Amino acid sequence: MKKCGILLPVFSLPSKYGIGTFGESAYTFVDFLDRTGQSLWQILPLTQTSFGDSPYQSPSAFAGNPYFIDPDILCERGYLDKSDLEALTPTGDYIDYGRLYQERFPMLRRAFERFSKAIPDDYGNFLRENEFWLDNYALFMAIKDDMGGGDFHLWSDDLLLRRDLPALLEKYSHDMDFYRFIQYEFARQWQALKAYAASRDVQIIGDLPIYVSCDSADLWSEPEQFLLDGRLVPTRVAGVPPDDFSATGQLWGNPLYNWEKMAEDGYTWWIERIKHASKLYDKIRIDHFVGFSNYFSIPKNAATPAEGVVLMGPGYGIFERIKEAVPEADIIAEDLGMLRCGVDELLARTGFPGMKVIQFSFEGGDSNPHTLSNHIPQSVVYTGTHDNPTSRGFWDSLSRSQKLRYARRMPTGYKNSVDRMIAYAMSSVAETVIIPMQDYLGLGDEARINAPSTTGANWAWVMNDDYNRTTLIKKIKRFAFDSDRQK
Repeated sequence: MKKCGILLPVFSLPSKYGIGTFGESAYTFVDFLDRTGQSLWQILPLTQTSFGDSPYQSPSAFAGNPYFIDPDILCERGYLDKSDLEALTPTGDYIDYGRLYQERFPMLRRAFERFSKAIPDDYGNFLRENEFWLDNYALFMAIKDDMGGGDFHLWSDDLLLRRDLPALLEKYSHDMDFYRFIQYEFARQWQALKAYAASRDVQIIGDLPIYVSCDSADLWSEPEQFLLDGRLVPTRVAGVPPDDFSATGQLWGNPLYNWEKMAEDGYTWWIERIKHASKLYDKIRIDHFVGFSNYFSIPKNAATPAEGVVLMGPGYGIFERIKEAVPEADIIAEDLGMLRCGVDELLARTGFPGMKVIQFSFEGGDSNPHTLSNHIPQSVVYTGTHDNPTSRGFWDSLSRSQKLRYARRMPTGYKNSVDRMIAYAMSSVAETVIIPMQDYLGLGDEARINAPSTTGANWAWVMNDDYNRTTLIKKIKRFAFDSDRQK
């Protein structure tokens, strides 16, 4: 059965509190998806952000973003008064993460103090179900707060190397409880929203970053899983060679996995991560899937990504174990990128659907895997991903000759080139098509989510709350109906 959906990060939902949350606007958007015939809502990682604001550079691969906890719901729960919300900054066109950090955590601490006076009955179950990661995360964040919020590699050796763990657990007990509360409330609000989406026959596609941050609870608490020196500094880091996004390659800086060690213990850390993601999402998009086939390894002090080398990843072995341990996991492989050696074979062996991107489909002739004639049913098609320009931004960047050449491939009868690109994507034989919300709105690159290899203006776009209008609903529903994808 063919399906379609919309890509919109939670942080981009309209909100009166500085960032999209799991509150009223999220439920309104689910209703919008239902009314437009959509079966899927694809989001970006729900993980907590830190310096740089990227959900792909989180202090935890497991912990949810505290900013997504809705203040109004905290009031309904009796954890806050309406007066506690008066100091929160309304959302503009873009998110101010610095202001969020200053406002949101004091508010959450007030909520925590009330929560602590009447612990909910299900709190103990939450702690037990998340014991693999939760205590390590809570302790990491409590110490980080005490140390001024900087990179944990600046800590003393006793803290860095966890030399007296019982003493640390005792010292930071109260602050650990605060971070446990945040994750409990995050999970409670998210699961309620996910259940509401299910009641409207809308499934959630989540996003699982392949790598973790250098400054993370994962690296601090499980250092043997990574390639590190004696002070837990990565000896080599992740990135990609030159590609369509960067002529010089990309230096991501994430620590690389110790794949040999992970294989020895049966990929336990990855299995726990997939189990956790399977509870959060109906489908899991694994970011940078090519890294499991072969990955780029860059010396930690490299001047440019060009100093890196390509190494073999764990291959099918890791997914064999994941399939055995988490058979319910429904995985989509983000198989984009230049490191193609063995990727198609790994994709075929796992049986995961890969991705096709219309913005990549117009050049390269018949050999281009994104060309419509090379699409297969078991794939997911996008006009563009969160790393691409919006379709209007893409079209506006083309030369006149490119526009004429590309236009000849696309269907006619639409008002503008963006709608033609959407219709072109919808015509694919692929079972699933996902369209970024910005494309349905016809927005330019002022609404772009991320421009790889840049900093300062990413992960910040917020959708205007006037989107939920009859004309747009009819338009999107027509795209779904005409392509036989309406649920």
